[in-house]
Amino acid sequence: MLASPEAARFVLVTQAHLFKPTYPKSKERLVGPAALFFHQGDYHSRLRKLVQSSLSIEAIRNLVPHIDALAASALDSWDGGRVVNTFHEMKKFSFEVGILLIFGRLEAQYREELKQNYLIVDKGYNSFPTKIPGTPYQKALLARKRLSEILSDIISERKEKKLLEKDLLGCLLNSKDEKGEVLTDDQIADNIIGTLFAAQDTTASVMTWIVKYLHDNPKLLEAVKAEQKAIRRLNEEGNQPLSWSQTRNMPVTYKVILETLRMASIISFTFREAVADVEYKGYLIPKGWKVLPLFRNIHHNPEFFTDPQKFDPSRFEVAPKPNTFMPFGSGVHACPGNELAKLEMLIVTHHLVSKFRWEVVGSESGIQYGPFPVPLQGLPTRFWKESQSTC
Repeated sequence: MLASPEAARFVLVTQAHLFKPTYPKSKERLVGPAALFFHQGDYHSRLRKLVQSSLSIEAIRNLVPHIDALAASALDSWDGGRVVNTFHEMKKFSFEVGILLIFGRLEAQYREELKQNYLIVDKGYNSFPTKIPGTPYQKALLARKRLSEILSDIISERKEKKLLEKDLLGCLLNSKDEKGEVLTDDQIADNIIGTLFAAQDTTASVMTWIVKYLHDNPKLLEAVKAEQKAIRRLNEEGNQPLSWSQTRNMPVTYKVILETLRMASIISFTFREAVADVEYKGYLIPKGWKVLPLFRNIHHNPEFFTDPQKFDPSRFEVAPKPNTFMPFGSGVHACPGNELAKLEMLIVTHHLVSKFRWEVVGSESGIQYGPFPVPLQGLPTRFWKESQSTC
């Protein structure tokens, strides 16, 4: 286990070729062995370029009106003061954004079938990996098989219609390597499911913490409200939706997001395995040993972040020291979707603070892991729409 910025950089960046990504076989079986984050080398480089092109700034800026509409619709469904499980609701929203990124427009029937089976896979992903009938893991294996079948139908339909869409599925379908070979349907399915996994729980966890931290810091909430309500007023006067340039100019909200990423440290560590005997500062890391850079320890080290247990977005008025802030990992295997994730958080926060007030139910403040850290019981919360007069 490595808890210094230098050691994390050594493993993830400067000597990354000596440490391969490694995950338990049980998880590989559910996502699919061809998924991007299980690989290194040429296949990884090719896949990463494809995924990055569909997640580039140029690509995601076109998604702003669609994500804006999804966020508005999701939050409207929470209105009325009933208790909602914030984490579960955020998961529904991030799943819809994942579907949008991968497929663009998708028929309702396909969307529903994907959602139902993905939920079963998601439930079994971190369960005990036994194939005994009726267990969450066995149910997940069966649902994973059905997901492949559904994706195969969607892929066949795309090929028949010869659609040249610029979504992730389009990028994967139109890709050819230097030999002119295309990806197989199984490889495409694995990477679609891998993208859904990468896009959902992590982003939903951070958005749940944002709701909690803003609730717990009234002065900060007022500052974020002032910033977002000014944007909302401007848009209502011109009858305009939220724009890409506006999401790039939310300094107070953006610092809240960075501090939430640091405090919550959703990705606490990452899995690597030494592919050869490696020496680091006089220590031998034998071939085959697991190596875990601990992001949470670095993010909570008082040497790099003063009073690290205090939620203080103002600390990001100055850029953190190099390699001390890695919420999306680092190096060639860093999360390619980090800009999309931050965009989702900005848009959800815009709608949340400019239109709603909310109250966290219960006084217990604890953390549960599933495996990502979320507030206890998914942060049960009541939401009410504010009247227009308060804007």
